[in-house]
Amino acid sequence: MTTVDRVPETPQQPRLRVLALSKTAGYRHECIPASIAALRVLGDRTRLFNLVSTEDASILSPDTLAGYATVIFLHTTGPFLNDVQLAALQSYVRAGGGFIGVHAAASGNKESEWYGRLVGAHFDYHPTPEEGTLVIEDAGHEIMSGNSVGERRWMDEWYNFKTHPRENANLHVLVRGDTSSFQGGNMGDDHPLVWCQEFEGGRSFYTALGHFDEAYEDEWFMGQLERAIVWTADAGKRETDK
Repeated sequence: MTTVDRVPETPQQPRLRVLALSKTAGYRHECIPASIAALRVLGDRTRLFNLVSTEDASILSPDTLAGYATVIFLHTTGPFLNDVQLAALQSYVRAGGGFIGVHAAASGNKESEWYGRLVGAHFDYHPTPEEGTLVIEDAGHEIMSGNSVGERRWMDEWYNFKTHPRENANLHVLVRGDTSSFQGGNMGDDHPLVWCQEFEGGRSFYTALGHFDEAYEDEWFMGQLERAIVWTADAGKRETDK
């Protein structure tokens, strides 16, 4: 009689719980549906996270936010949060919650100095979109893992900011734009576009990239968002779905 040893099944890791808010009180990006759909597919494919998406900012309450490992602001513009919601977000971050801002997230709540520091800088304006060159500054960072090439061509809006991100010593710049490759930059020869930071007990990641639908079909870009979700969630207790 032949005995076959049974290989024990590897327990499936609980998925992170991630909240995506895409409320707009100003310009509304056409890529919002594509960005939500791509994140949902990413979570299912990697089995890393479950995504809850909403346009309702009232979900930003202390009790609700406590159930999420990371919050993603997708193209949130204008005064989209009231004072109560901003206070809830602040408490969440200070308790170790993760934050990710995508593209126009830097355009929201410009009257809030704290929100500007959370994102890293407030958006000012952008020139006409065109293809330019991105320079990878820290290929060794967890979020940029797998970047063997130091430069990459990219089509986007090349955001200018109201303050220079380099003036914020807390920011760790991951990607900058090669200012010789696109027109209309007002940040000098040094034009940061993607960064992360340890912030008031939590972790924050921001990318100025992602204006067009095509970004959410790009493996390089979506890989950054995937790893940013994990990196920002590591600051807290990593709320998961069992």
